[in-house]
Amino acid sequence: MKAEVKLSVEDTNRLLSNLKGLTLTEAEKIITRLIIEDGALDARDIGRVIDAKREIVEREGVLEYYPAEEGMSDIADLSTLKSWLSRRKEIIVDPEKASRFGLSFPKGVLLLGVPGCGKSMAAKAVAKEWGLPLLKMDPSGLYNKYIGESEKNFRRAMDTAEKMSPVVLWIDEIEKAFSAAGGAEDGGVSARIFGTFLSWLQERNGDVFIVATANDVEKLPPEFLRKGRFDEIFFIDLPDEETRKSIFEIHLRKRGKDPSRFDLQSLVHMTEGFSGAEIEQVIVSGLYTSYSAKKELDTDTLTREISATRPLSEIMAEKISRLREWAAERTVSAH
Repeated sequence: MKAEVKLSVEDTNRLLSNLKGLTLTEAEKIITRLIIEDGALDARDIGRVIDAKREIVEREGVLEYYPAEEGMSDIADLSTLKSWLSRRKEIIVDPEKASRFGLSFPKGVLLLGVPGCGKSMAAKAVAKEWGLPLLKMDPSGLYNKYIGESEKNFRRAMDTAEKMSPVVLWIDEIEKAFSAAGGAEDGGVSARIFGTFLSWLQERNGDVFIVATANDVEKLPPEFLRKGRFDEIFFIDLPDEETRKSIFEIHLRKRGKDPSRFDLQSLVHMTEGFSGAEIEQVIVSGLYTSYSAKKELDTDTLTREISATRPLSEIMAEKISRLREWAAERTVSAH
């Protein structure tokens, strides 16, 4: 069968990059299937290679494949983080050119901050902006009651991530996985997995960009924060006035509402200390209330929802204050 190849040099590099990690047999099977489907090999097939690799992930069962639906435009503020990521996008687009220039695939970032301020959304947005598959590792799902199984699960997860490379690996609330790394209450399993993870961070073979998020830095082992584990550690704080206004606009538009019909200045003033997630929940709750009352969502309804909400910044005031003090000297502001 004669196949028509319609790939630019850039497309060819991206296709080859996405075939990394596969065995020769696996790569041949995927390419053959793509050619048989339409008799050609073109830029559209890059996405189909990613889909084929997704099937491998689902078969392994240790990582979760996430569709990257939200981009950076869906996130209010975080201008410093967005700029940092944008400067590295060219490495993903043309890895061969970057390699000749002396650059290697970026390691990843650790996002610390107040719960509900966009850390998880940022992880999803990186994958969409860079055009890479997104895998999520749930650390708690790796632990097994049988001796040695937890370590095996972890190694399988890392092998799968490398096989999927180039890829974004999202590890949510990473402190929950390694907070007990120094203890013996679990028979040393956490310590062994933590040691394996640190080694893997330094020696990984595939192009795996890690986005790790954490809410409680006090629970993270100090070795984890050593310079060089990640490319950068960013701190995401509660949104300021301008950002809260953007958050209201984004979530109102997302639900088919015109922001100009609301008194945003008043709503922004009332939500001082609210996280992005709390503002979104105010809108969702207001929609339920309005739908039940058979009327349109308005400023008064949102005002009542805000008054009924006690934000985390009040409930966890001391903890957030300590987190800010710690981050001031050790992290880069994402804003």
